[in-house]
Amino acid sequence: MRNRNGVGLDNEEKKRFWEDLDEMVRGVPSNEKFFIEGNFNGYIGSSLRGYDDVHGDYRLGVRNVEGVVLLDFSRAFRLVVVNLNFPKKEVHLVTFCSFVFKTQIDFLLLRKGDRDICKNYKVLSSESLSTQHTFLAMDIEIRKE
Repeated sequence: MRNRNGVGLDNEEKKRFWEDLDEMVRGVPSNEKFFIEGNFNGYIGSSLRGYDDVHGDYRLGVRNVEGVVLLDFSRAFRLVVVNLNFPKKEVHLVTFCSFVFKTQIDFLLLRKGDRDICKNYKVLSSESLSTQHTFLAMDIEIRKE
């Protein structure tokens, strides 16, 4: 799923987005793997503050309301924000860059039990989707049993 939880949406539209995503995730059988990648316009921030079960030690900035919503959603569905679990230089954490600031607003989510299939992720600044966003990719390894 590709999220476009856009800046400037009113609270009702944001609420509808999270309800739709909630319904979609609930519809995925527990034995199936799924990945969510999206621009959540949320800042998770550099502090773990109660969410160490959802993300790792590699993040930027200060948490905002949208970041808290994303972390709460992840916790409720036993998801992990996988691109915060790999040591990277700051330049490889940034998924949005403007003249004013550099930050992480794009995230990769998957079930905690599937965390080990993600081997790495990359921010590919040379593959910019726009002048401010970068391309986010995940390396996965799925073995057929």
